Amino acid sequence: MAYYNKETLHYFVINKPYGVLSQFTDLQGRKTLKSLFNFPKDVYPVGRLDMDSEGLLIITNDKFLTDYLLNPKNKHEKEYYVQVEGIPTLESLNKLSQGIVIEGRKTLPAKVKLINDPDFEPRIPPIRERKTIPTSWLSITITEGRNRQVRKMTAAVGHPTLRLVRVRIKNITLDNMKLGVVRKLSDKEVEGLKK
Repeated sequence: MAYYNKETLHYFVINKPYGVLSQFTDLQGRKTLKSLFNFPKDVYPVGRLDMDSEGLLIITNDKFLTDYLLNPKNKHEKEYYVQVEGIPTLESLNKLSQGIVIEGRKTLPAKVKLINDPDFEPRIPPIRERKTIPTSWLSITITEGRNRQVRKMTAAVGHPTLRLVRVRIKNITLDNMKLGVVRKLSDKEVEGLKK
């Protein structure tokens, strides 16, 4: 097992754009994280964001932090702003909050609320919109990370996800970072992640 001293540990955060894979190589020639920044060779994303999702992604070579953040027993909060088709009722919001059965397993309780349209850069390509069906934005905070969980949750209550942006992992937020921007995490931010 490799142990890193403080001088060799790297911690980055990126605002991942739509259409970029959460990895550094792709045999099919699709756009990857490598195309956005000259990262050190030994770093990896902590978890994933789907190619069609956007937002906060932590990248590090600190294997202990990665294991800590990815362990579902630790119940770290991840917050997403989700544009959905239609306007969810209070009943739908309560179902999302209490947990939804996905593939035979109920999700853990989540924090869910309707929010005003966030001030995000336009997505390229734009989301599909239907003139006869309104859209709305939700804040959904979960403590687990199943494959495409948020998308499956909103679909289960009849409101398909149109745009999904992760805005927070524990104490780390996007803080108006532009799409594709990468920055190093401060020592204080890293300490907050480890608590």
